[in-house]
Amino acid sequence: MSDVNSIVVVGGGQAAAQAIASLRQGGYEGALTMVAEEAALPYQRPPLSKGYLKGDLEETRLYLRPAEWYEQAKVTLKLDSRITAINTEDKLVTDDKGEAYYYDRLIIATGSRPRPAPFPGADLAKVFDLRTLADVDKIRPEMQPGRKLVIVGAGYIGLEAAAVARTIGLDVTVVEMADRVLARVTSPEISEFYQSVHKTEGVNILLGESVEAFHGEGGALKTVSLSSGKSLEADTALIGIGILPNDGLARDAGLECGNGITVDRNAQTSDPSIYAIGDCACRPLVCYDRRGRLESVHNAIEQGKLAAASILGRPRPPEDCPWFWSDQYDLKLQIAGLSTGYDAYVIRGKPKERKFAIFYFKQNKLIAVDAINSPAEFLMSKKMVLAGAEPSREHIADTSVPIKEIAAECM
Repeated sequence: MSDVNSIVVVGGGQAAAQAIASLRQGGYEGALTMVAEEAALPYQRPPLSKGYLKGDLEETRLYLRPAEWYEQAKVTLKLDSRITAINTEDKLVTDDKGEAYYYDRLIIATGSRPRPAPFPGADLAKVFDLRTLADVDKIRPEMQPGRKLVIVGAGYIGLEAAAVARTIGLDVTVVEMADRVLARVTSPEISEFYQSVHKTEGVNILLGESVEAFHGEGGALKTVSLSSGKSLEADTALIGIGILPNDGLARDAGLECGNGITVDRNAQTSDPSIYAIGDCACRPLVCYDRRGRLESVHNAIEQGKLAAASILGRPRPPEDCPWFWSDQYDLKLQIAGLSTGYDAYVIRGKPKERKFAIFYFKQNKLIAVDAINSPAEFLMSKKMVLAGAEPSREHIADTSVPIKEIAAECM
C-alpha cells in the first residue's frame, strides 16, 4: 500500500460509504475524497419505499453516518458534484464544475438509475421514479388518502410502494406486463401469495397489461391509457420498471464492461488502479458458477469491504451468499441465494398462516430460499446455500424437525 497516497471514491451510496469506513478502519491514512452526485450524505436506500415514503422516518435517520464522522475521519466530501470523465493515463477524474481529482486508486460506486419509461407523457408533473431521497421528497406530499395512484411495474419497489400507499389510504392500481407479480425475481408460488395479499388489501393488480401513454391537463397527470384500451384515472404515478447500471464513466474510460463494470472477486476492474462496487459492478457470484450484478445492501457492504481490503493489501474478507429482503404490510420476505434455474422446490410451513419458506433446489443442491415471516429458516438457509449443502427435502417439509437440526445434518 506504500504507493497509495490518494484515493477517490466516485459515488455516495452504501457501497461508497462502506469502502471509506473500511479504509479508515483498516489503517489507511492518506487523502480520501468522496465525489457524489446527490446533495445528501450517504444514506440507506431500502427505507425510501417503506418507512420514509410513509413518513415514519426523518431524513437524518437515513444517514449511514453523521457529517461529524466524515470530518473526524478526514474525508473530503464533494456532494452535489458529478464526475464527468476518468483519465486513466494521468490518473485523474474531473467533475461537472471543472475540478480535477488525482488518485492512486479509484473506486467507482456510481450505482444505478431507473430504466427510462418507454411511453409518452412520462415527463408530466405527478409522474415519478422512486430511486433517490429527492424522488421520495417529491412523492410524499402526493400520498394523501383517497387519491388515485397508478404504479407501473410489480417488482419489489412497486409492491412496497403499493403497500405503503394502501396503508395510508390511497386508491392503488398496479400495472404489470408479465402474467404475475415479481416475475423476474421469484417463483410462481411466491408471486401467487403476494398477488393474493395485495388484492385482499385492496390493491387493483392488472397483469399482462402495459402502459400506452400518460395523459395530462395543464402539464399534470390525469389519466393512464393501457394497451388493452382501458383508461385509468390517476392523480399520481410511480414508475418501477427496473434499473440500469451507471457504467458510462467506465465504458468511456475503456474499462471492461458487460452488464455493468466487470470486476474480479476483489472488486478490481480491468485497470488494476480502479475498483467498482455496488449496483454498477458485475462480479463473480459466490455459490454460483457465473457472474452478475446484485442490487442489494449486502452486496454494497461486501464489495466495499473487498475493495478496501485489496487496496490495503489485506486478505480477502469472507463472502456470503447473496441475500435480500422486502417489507410489505406485516410481511417480511427474506431471500437467501438466487433461485434462477431451480428444478425443484419444497414448501416449509403454511402460506395461509403467512409464515412459510420455499426452498429451491438444483440437482439436489439448495440454491436459494424465500422465507416469509420465518427468520430462522432464512438464517439457516444462508449457511446451507453458502456451504453448497444438499439437505433432506423430507425433513425440510416436516416442520416438526427443527431447521437447525436439518442444517447440522447436511453441513
